[in-house]
Amino acid sequence: MVFRVRKQIMIFVVAGVMVSGFVLFRYLPLRKRMKAARQSKSAQTLVLNRALLDAAQLLAIKGQLAEIERTTVNYEANVPAERSLGGFLHRIAGLMNELELSEQQVQPGEEIKTDKLNCIPVNMKCKGRLPQIFEFYRRIQKMDRLIRIEQVKLENNNDYSGEVSMQTKGIIYYRTKAG
Repeated sequence: MVFRVRKQIMIFVVAGVMVSGFVLFRYLPLRKRMKAARQSKSAQTLVLNRALLDAAQLLAIKGQLAEIERTTVNYEANVPAERSLGGFLHRIAGLMNELELSEQQVQPGEEIKTDKLNCIPVNMKCKGRLPQIFEFYRRIQKMDRLIRIEQVKLENNNDYSGEVSMQTKGIIYYRTKAG
């Protein structure tokens, strides 16, 4: 009976050593590797999500760049190297005549000179119906010379005949020889 008890104790000891060896040398190392793999996967997912976000921002920036390039592609033509104020004023007066605007007045202001870009303020006044005035602005916008409209004033006539008085302050640009 003692031999049988020793045999059972021996079996329990061997089983305990086997379970302890399995836990210490197999289960715990595998658990650490699984934890490291999960952390690595989380880090890679975070990097991938950030890359996708950056890619989306890059597309937005490329779109903005394309828009800027589209608007500046004709810079040389829209901002001429010579002043050519007379030709511009003649085109504005012709546009007003074509749209049948009355009481036309186009006056250049004092020229402002800088190192690379010079500007000339231009005051424009006329009278006409609102659709004619809007067509005037639409055509000015499509001109091949850069014009920045700084101020627009529209006033209805006192007799409410549908005619509108328009006053506009704009600026045209031209490059200097060095610019």
